[in-house]
Amino acid sequence: MNTPTAPVRVAIYARVSTTDQTCETQLRELRDYASRRGWVIAQEYVDTGWSGAKAARPELLRLLADAEQHYFDTVIVWKIDRFGRTVLQLLQNVNRLKAWGISFIATTQGIDTSDDNPMATFILHVMAAFAELERSMIQERVKVGMLTAQRKGIVCGRRKAVYDRDRARALQRAGSSVREIGRALGVGKSTVARLLAA
Repeated sequence: MNTPTAPVRVAIYARVSTTDQTCETQLRELRDYASRRGWVIAQEYVDTGWSGAKAARPELLRLLADAEQHYFDTVIVWKIDRFGRTVLQLLQNVNRLKAWGISFIATTQGIDTSDDNPMATFILHVMAAFAELERSMIQERVKVGMLTAQRKGIVCGRRKAVYDRDRARALQRAGSSVREIGRALGVGKSTVARLLAA
């Protein structure tokens, strides 16, 4: 008599760089991907307003901590640049997952580390290098654009968010979440998180 196998438990990871963007498209496609395979979504981790170059993203750190406890079998992302924009950071985290027996899948790019496929590993390395190159080229174009604008007398950069630090800390002491504090002050979660960590 065959023993039924337990369904694959997956963790979904999504990220956008700014608080005015949304992860809904990524999440919808990743949920559909898991559903089509009959996988169980163990947890969703969403970093909003965090650059992929930053290693210490709150939800990514929580995902890695849960991965070490083996709360799921596989991590799925929409594209590898959602997980990390530097080759070193991306490969370190994928290797950590692998060491804990957890596979990594980038659903739109055909990358799947669940089997020891040298070609999949090679493609992961190449695409990680392209993601880092793309990020560097974008940074370079932004710098050139800002210099050109400044020479024309145009003030560049985001308007600084104005918020009440004392009120933020008081709300935190009263038990408000980062999201609730952000709503109360009219700023994004990442701004609140940076403020409270300072």
